[in-house]
Amino acid sequence: MAVPISVEQVTMRFGRVTALDGVSLSIEPGSIFGLLGPNGSGKSTLIRILCGLLVPTSGKALIEGTDMARHPRRMKPAIGYMSQRFSLYSDLTAWENLTFYGFAYGMESTALAAARERVTELVGLGPYVQQRAGHLSGGWKQRLAFACALLHEPRILFLDEPTAGIDPVARRQIWDMLFELAGEGITLFVTTHYMDEAERCSHVGYVYFAKLLVNGRPDELKSLPEATPSGARWVAVDCRDTSRALTLMRGIEGVGRSTIFGQSVRALVDEAVSSERLVGTLADGGIADARVRPVRPTLEDVFIAFTQREAGGAR
Repeated sequence: MAVPISVEQVTMRFGRVTALDGVSLSIEPGSIFGLLGPNGSGKSTLIRILCGLLVPTSGKALIEGTDMARHPRRMKPAIGYMSQRFSLYSDLTAWENLTFYGFAYGMESTALAAARERVTELVGLGPYVQQRAGHLSGGWKQRLAFACALLHEPRILFLDEPTAGIDPVARRQIWDMLFELAGEGITLFVTTHYMDEAERCSHVGYVYFAKLLVNGRPDELKSLPEATPSGARWVAVDCRDTSRALTLMRGIEGVGRSTIFGQSVRALVDEAVSSERLVGTLADGGIADARVRPVRPTLEDVFIAFTQREAGGAR
């Protein structure tokens, strides 16, 4: 069985601007691959290349073994694409949009009728099918775009920031649908800016200004030495006054990257800095309720470490 998505040393230049620089990755069947990175780092460009909408300057983008630069139409039935911005017809109802996209995919009337019912039920769009798309809320617009991308039952689905700008409940519901699709064997390629969404992916890649810096399973990435350098450890300091604690800790020699997560201060500290020393310094600064516990790095910690390395920074 051919690998659903394979990228081999893809470089994309627009004049003097390099949007992608030698990117390579391979995505397993039925996985949810999350691609993260700053705006302008090349995420959307890679999706467009994989969908056959752009031809790379060099390298290959393969869908199930087919070179999308040479045979984009051959794989059209296999892929679904949901763009970063709402691109459906605002003056048409949700039902009319589904009908239009079904015919655009070349579906026959009988198959389209069944598909409309299926995706409407899947995304919960039933009460809104007769509303104009432009009158739907952000969350329901995303569901409609999602439904249109699923109409022709693609084996591979590209979602470019599918939850941007919608409320947490709608985000959770969309991710529940993604898990359901992955369970059916559909391969998903998702771009996102949300770290909690990255944690839900089976595989994650981080692209930083055209270069893919790291790629793998979340647990594998958290175990990389870049995330926790030799001679250092991650701790969380729980206390009430986290802002004050953060200021105090940043003044302790041997305390590196540190930030606030809820009621904790997470920090990368040298092994030589004991928990007792941290608690004592905080107590001297007026924080008597501090408790120190070991924690693992997050994906955010991993990406910051690789970003600083790329930019020539230090921990």
